[in-house]
Amino acid sequence: MLGDIKVASTFDPQAEFILWEGDCLSLTSTIPDEFVQLVVTSPPYNLGKPYESRIDLNEYLYQQKLIIQECIRVLKPSGSICWQIGNYVDNGEIIPLDILLYPIFQSFDLHLRNRIVWHFGHGLHASKRFSGRYEVILWFTKTDQYTFNLDAVRIPQKYPNKKYFKGPKKGELSGNPLGKNPGDIWEIPNVKANHVEKTAHPAQFPVELIERLILALTNPDDWVLDPFMGSGTSAIASLLHKRRAIGAEILPEYNAITKERLKLAEQGLLRIRPMERNVYDPDNPGKSIPPRFVDLAKKRLQPHLLEPKGNYYSDREKE
Repeated sequence: MLGDIKVASTFDPQAEFILWEGDCLSLTSTIPDEFVQLVVTSPPYNLGKPYESRIDLNEYLYQQKLIIQECIRVLKPSGSICWQIGNYVDNGEIIPLDILLYPIFQSFDLHLRNRIVWHFGHGLHASKRFSGRYEVILWFTKTDQYTFNLDAVRIPQKYPNKKYFKGPKKGELSGNPLGKNPGDIWEIPNVKANHVEKTAHPAQFPVELIERLILALTNPDDWVLDPFMGSGTSAIASLLHKRRAIGAEILPEYNAITKERLKLAEQGLLRIRPMERNVYDPDNPGKSIPPRFVDLAKKRLQPHLLEPKGNYYSDREKE
């Protein structure tokens, strides 16, 4: 137990969160066939970051194939796999990892539903090429009968009051009153500098990126697997929306971050950037929505404790 959340260190179908402090293949070997509804993860990019060793690219792809195969085995027929990936860089040349990984997923007869481009405005500044400002999420399903809750992730219509001006629907709203489909290009700030969710992890997911996938591709009480858990973002997003989470992380310092974030979330003190907050636009600086606090004890978000006066933007989003 970690406060009110039942956390297990080994596979336990009665737990709310399983945090395996070790290798992901060791974790998946304990999970039954067709157990999880969603696999969502961002594997290492083989760049030699502090959490990985740089290896031969073919060996990297072989290792990826092993864990992908296991993820498919534990995935329900109605389930999805979302593999978030960037570029491998070799001597200044970029190699898109999604292009290299796609044939692996295809070899297991998965169905690619979307190649989602995650766009963000800040990152490393390149001097010999254009600065990279996107990564990719490959969304695969196991079968043609898959869970997809579009209404749960609709975004505001650009022209919400637009109506048909002729024909049998004249005078009726031309757009869905619940909002529009968010499309396959997502502009969500990455977790850098003064982002409200920043931890010591160098490649951290923003919670809202995972929230959208969880809300669209799972239902309450479903299991979400992240084989490369990192700082625990997928677990936070899952538990917040009444899903169950399984994750593996081999580095003790990142497991410690996950536990600390869960502890804060149970106390209602973990701040996140809300999904409904727009990306800061200096040409249209309207009032911004402040950070929210995750309250896992009540499975909800609560308002910022100190509501700011006037506009609210983080320093990072003003850059």
